[in-house]
Amino acid sequence: MDKEFYQHMLNKQQITGAVPSNNEIAGWALQVIRLLYPEQSKKLYTFVHQLEAEFIKRESELCELLDATRGKQHDENQEIARKFFNGIPELYRLLNTDIQATFAGDPAAKSEFEVIRAYPGFYAISFYRLAHLLYQLNVPLIPRILTEYAHSKTGIDIHPAAEINDHFHIDHGTGVVIGETCKIGRHVKIFQGVTLGALSVSKNPAHAQRHPTVEDHAVIYAGATILGGRTVIGEGSIIGGNVWLTKSVPPYSKVYHTHEVSLLKEKIKE
Repeated sequence: MDKEFYQHMLNKQQITGAVPSNNEIAGWALQVIRLLYPEQSKKLYTFVHQLEAEFIKRESELCELLDATRGKQHDENQEIARKFFNGIPELYRLLNTDIQATFAGDPAAKSEFEVIRAYPGFYAISFYRLAHLLYQLNVPLIPRILTEYAHSKTGIDIHPAAEINDHFHIDHGTGVVIGETCKIGRHVKIFQGVTLGALSVSKNPAHAQRHPTVEDHAVIYAGATILGGRTVIGEGSIIGGNVWLTKSVPPYSKVYHTHEVSLLKEKIKE
């Protein structure tokens, strides 16, 4: 390689500057989650002022991360960090509803402690809810880093811009994909391998709704693929395993593969 290439790489490093690694950014989020849920941490606090000091420290660290990733000016980053931590009580309330939904919806769950400590669905939702709050504050880059970190750990891919209401339950979870403009109502339950995706990968309608809407109390079973911004899964509907949907279904629908269809497929294979 010639000197011109090395000079180009040096210039790029100087322009980029020192930025925190994805693991450092995810580590900050983990510390926030562990403050909210000591079930995930071995560190406990005795006095209120100790907890308050830890939250103040995390707020300062967030400001530093925002400065380092060059999202906005320092004063703006301080305001964003303040607003984020002012939103923590509501974020905590939402996460508690997700815990309740998982405990109530999974017969294998023996306690809420187990859900908090061991369930990949709750892990991914925790990162999503932190990332979504940052996304709502117009923070670039960091929200996507957080959800992709959770994706790498759990196999659950939730875009930070997706709108997900309370009492959300992901059972098992591996292979779940929830797209950027997806809207999910209250008390929704989805299983492993579910895709809530777009019909088109074109950049042109990037700001339009490209992903489905799932209304309250819907259940989507393993392997179902639901595509398109105009596709609405009506309230209380049940979508069976491996169903492919690109059109809306009315409230309280049941959509599934029939036995006759399965036999037909077997005959075609023969």
